[in-house]
Amino acid sequence: METTSTTPAREALAHEMQSARALTDDLFGLIRTKALYARPIPERHRLIFYLGHLEAFDWNQICRNALGLPSFHPAFDHLFEFGIDPEVGKAAVDQPSDWPSSVEVRRYNQRARRVISERLADAPEQTVHVAIEHRLMHAETLAYLLHNLPYADKIAPAASAPRSGPRPETPFLEIPSGQAALGRVQDNGFGWDNEFEVHTKHTPAFRIAKYKVTNGEYLDFVRGGALAPHFWAERKGEWFVRGMFREIPLPLDWPVYVTQEQASAYAAWRGKRLMTEAEFHRAAGDGLYPWGDAPPTRSRGNFDFHEWDPVPVDSTPAGDSQYGVSQLAGNGWEWTSTRFEPFPGFRPFPFYPGYSANFFDGRHYVAKGGSPRTAARLLRKSFRNWFRPNYPYIYATFRLVESC
Repeated sequence: METTSTTPAREALAHEMQSARALTDDLFGLIRTKALYARPIPERHRLIFYLGHLEAFDWNQICRNALGLPSFHPAFDHLFEFGIDPEVGKAAVDQPSDWPSSVEVRRYNQRARRVISERLADAPEQTVHVAIEHRLMHAETLAYLLHNLPYADKIAPAASAPRSGPRPETPFLEIPSGQAALGRVQDNGFGWDNEFEVHTKHTPAFRIAKYKVTNGEYLDFVRGGALAPHFWAERKGEWFVRGMFREIPLPLDWPVYVTQEQASAYAAWRGKRLMTEAEFHRAAGDGLYPWGDAPPTRSRGNFDFHEWDPVPVDSTPAGDSQYGVSQLAGNGWEWTSTRFEPFPGFRPFPFYPGYSANFFDGRHYVAKGGSPRTAARLLRKSFRNWFRPNYPYIYATFRLVESC
């Protein structure tokens, strides 16, 4: 059968797909074989699911749904099709013996990947974008899972000494009232269904912290009786951060990773509040990214898989927004007080109707910006992430806001 002739844009997409595959392959390479059937996060699947899920998703979206190819393994297509999002504390009950062997899964992956590569040029461009961004999002999800694996179950790469210093003073910056532009322009590149339609929202003036709340600041809250964040550990009266591959004495100038509920409680304790999604857009200013339209580079912030852990909140001034707000992209997602809801004119993707709509339930909150493990292509301001307010495993930060 003839395939569609490739164009430079198609060749670029194929290259992005290969790069995303290499990234997730490297992540699975960090897991010791015996740990593939572990469940590092009780509310999520075992790691073996994710090994099959990425190729099954691509196969189902590109080959089965878009191109109508017959399935070569219907059972695996279904088994690995969708993840789960149960409430915190409601763990799944399956056993390792309920899952196929890793040899079978890898064999399925190899065949699916080969056919997908052969037919990628025939697939609708939008579907290929979905597959690439889905895989990149799961590269971050895998980091959360790996973070919760015991250190003995991971193969640690060579690492440099973490950067840290005293916690900085955090000035507040005034953002004038104005129209916040939310959403993605239809002809300005790929976007998920929840990013559309573009609309504006009047936003009164407010004052926002230049920096994310640090471990050092949050430590005062913990000493006052608040529960410690999930990523902290106390040893003989001393506090540590549980990094990806080792524990580190608590870096006072790193952003604190917390739940939305913890962020809200801290803000109230300080007499402040969390920003809204519209206020994030106002603070980020004009342009595709908080710093403008220039492509993301390492000098702009801690993102795109260059680091495993955070860096100091004041260490990337090249990424400041036009108003001087630091690290609105990277170094930790920014919790907002905005529930995840559809924009006016929302239309679900017909080929993936549940991607967003299944979570418009009033129990998920919008997070913006990105973390150290967020791909550069997902740093656009219009991208919306969302989580339950008590979900503790993500790289999510926050900053304080007050009304003028």
